[in-house]
Amino acid sequence: MRVLVVGSGGREHALCRAIAASPMLTRLYCAPGNPGIAAVAECVDIGVLDIPTLVGFAQDNQMDLVVPGPEAPLVAGITDAMEAAGIPCCGPTRAAAQLEGSKSFTKEICDAASIPTALWERFDDADQARAFVRHRGAPIVVKADGLAAGKGVVIATTEDEAVAAIDAMMDRKIFGDAGAAVVLEECLTGDEVSLFALCDGEDAVILGSARDHKRVGDGDTGPNTGGMGAYSPVPNFPPALEQACLEAIIRPALKHMAHLGTPFRGILFAGLMLTEEGAKLIEFNVRFGDPECQALLSRMQSDLLPALLAACDGELGDFDVRLNDSAAVAVVMAARGYPEAPERGSTIRGLDAAAARPGVSVFHAGTEAGPDGSVLAAGGRVLTVCGTAPDLRQARDLAYAAVQDIVWPEGFCRRDIAADAA
Repeated sequence: MRVLVVGSGGREHALCRAIAASPMLTRLYCAPGNPGIAAVAECVDIGVLDIPTLVGFAQDNQMDLVVPGPEAPLVAGITDAMEAAGIPCCGPTRAAAQLEGSKSFTKEICDAASIPTALWERFDDADQARAFVRHRGAPIVVKADGLAAGKGVVIATTEDEAVAAIDAMMDRKIFGDAGAAVVLEECLTGDEVSLFALCDGEDAVILGSARDHKRVGDGDTGPNTGGMGAYSPVPNFPPALEQACLEAIIRPALKHMAHLGTPFRGILFAGLMLTEEGAKLIEFNVRFGDPECQALLSRMQSDLLPALLAACDGELGDFDVRLNDSAAVAVVMAARGYPEAPERGSTIRGLDAAAARPGVSVFHAGTEAGPDGSVLAAGGRVLTVCGTAPDLRQARDLAYAAVQDIVWPEGFCRRDIAADAA
């Protein structure tokens, strides 16, 4: 098979590495890719939102499968365009991708399908949103209704904090059109879990679960980010609970999406809160999470490629996707100034030494090649260092030992990823 992965982050590096291991693969491309991905795939300089050029490349190079990594091209309709050209694409259509593209759309699906979730209201008028906060009180969650690169959520502990978030999203438009409307939610309490399923429009199989660390600083302090680290498995989320959430949350969503005439195919990521009343949905995403993907695929025992193709063809059936019994801890290394204003252009050394450790994988995200062949920081989240071992404690020790091998004074990471679980 000839496969094109779309994206340039750590998630796409992990996807490329997993797909490259398949005996079914004959040629692997990634657009646009990064220096790390270039070791396992041929990188092509096409942006993730340049859908006409991506379709043309896939046609010219006779792709058997396209695998979009990030959400933006899915919401923009890459699957529709590929399928119109006769090319299988493992991701939802533009209409089905509204599950991530619109927070209020997901909430409406939850209400219609009786999926447990937080109480919510949508506002497209800032004054009405502020008045609701003053009436309802805090804590309260403020979400930009549209895509905001994982940063459009504020868990406000005071009314003033919630009002400031509304001001930023709706009046100052810090997330552009994504914040034209906001969703205000009941603040759920408990433990968060990311559950991933591969869906074929009617059926779904569990790919696994992980726990992400969203805040930028140790002890879950500072602003939300795209994710500073993750681990898998999650000790208080055993397989029986995974299956219960599949039946109570994922399958009802798939059934209702099919009823609407927008069947969902691809990766469905359910962000869950394990409350005292049971698991409740925080949000759906329509792709693998980052860095959860890096942790999960480091544990992948099955051949991922045929499963992705079966999802496109609507033929998952009893397809079995298995993780091994190991544990994985993924630590994100970010550029100084992230998430507000990450610094770019600094040189990163020691990557080979880190990757040479048994059980360690170093996934590139925001990197680029310097003129002398060096690796430079080119984004906010720059690397994901993943340790895989028999248990979480050993995996965590491996990951942080490899972080110490990397010489990058302009970078930083959280030092408490998986600390409680390990």
